Amino acid sequence: MTWQQQLLQYQPKNEQETRDLAAFRYAFDHFDDVLTRENPIAHMTVSAFVVNKARTHVLMAYHNIYDSWAWTGGHADGESDFLAVALREVKEETGVDAVAVSEEPISIEQLTVLGHVKKGKYVSEHLHMNVTYLVEADDRAHLVVCEGENSDVAWIPLDEIAVYCKEAHMIPIYQKIIDAL
Repeated sequence: MTWQQQLLQYQPKNEQETRDLAAFRYAFDHFDDVLTRENPIAHMTVSAFVVNKARTHVLMAYHNIYDSWAWTGGHADGESDFLAVALREVKEETGVDAVAVSEEPISIEQLTVLGHVKKGKYVSEHLHMNVTYLVEADDRAHLVVCEGENSDVAWIPLDEIAVYCKEAHMIPIYQKIIDAL
């Protein structure tokens, strides 16, 4: 079974996921290169929703491009083991080792990325077809800022995400995951 077939077997939890999964299917049927950011319209990304053992806090980074506190994550860049990508991104962006709560995604979402400059080069507006995993980490572990991508890393109380996150479109997605906890 291919990674696309596995992802298309995901059971949507609400209308947003149902519609986004249909959009994923469309992209898979029409583009050969969705695993890489060489596709300028839509490509696969992976996020980790990192919680502490008590499930009271989420580990977030202050992302410079989005000018907001956000989950960790990144581009698949050709890799189809999305869980491995999620765990690697947690380590790269926060310095923390995390473990998967499940091998199955907790959420999927299609996210709009506005045009921006990265490493001195303009990146056109595009879509991230995102797969999110629930992972757990020790909230006493030493945190490390990933210069160039974020400017801070912190454990945020789950009930305060809306205070920290400046991206209004992300609040319902974070809340959907919190409700699933």
